[in-house]
Amino acid sequence: MKNYKLYAETTAPEGARQTLQEVKSNYGFIPNLMATMAESPALLKAYAMISQIFEETSFSNTEKQLVLLAASHENACYYCMAAHSTVALMHKVPTSIIEALRDDRPLADAKLEALRRFVRTMVRNRGHATDKEVQTFLDAGYTRAHIFDVLVGIGMKTLSNYTNHLAHTPVDAPFRKFEWQKVV
Repeated sequence: MKNYKLYAETTAPEGARQTLQEVKSNYGFIPNLMATMAESPALLKAYAMISQIFEETSFSNTEKQLVLLAASHENACYYCMAAHSTVALMHKVPTSIIEALRDDRPLADAKLEALRRFVRTMVRNRGHATDKEVQTFLDAGYTRAHIFDVLVGIGMKTLSNYTNHLAHTPVDAPFRKFEWQKVV
């Protein structure tokens, strides 16, 4: 369904205005994803809160962006792939890693590849992983807490990916350099 409104902090439903003001203060602009989410103040607040919580995980910046890009790739989210490719570059994630994630290619770093595969498994299988898949993730150097931290990132991306699928959110100008479509 198209034609969702892109709200500003002054035009959004009352319950979304403060969150949009905070987003604008933090980013210097209101990304179209959040401008769209403002239609439902609850969705916007949930996304903002889970984003903040995901930042508190013990993953490195590279690992955080990997989780978000791998989940977005698996969910075929054109908007989040563009946005998080841009953000990953800002966080100094190597271009080779960003490109591999965008192309769904294995990563050279064995630990990061284990994370990419685990995220993909969890999204594809709707949270079901075999004992072997979990053990492979743990054997790569991750902890049991990381298993659940992956779920925080996937939850965050589920909210945004599904919003973008429904609303056909236009990609913001700062992210257009990384526009993306899943190759099937």
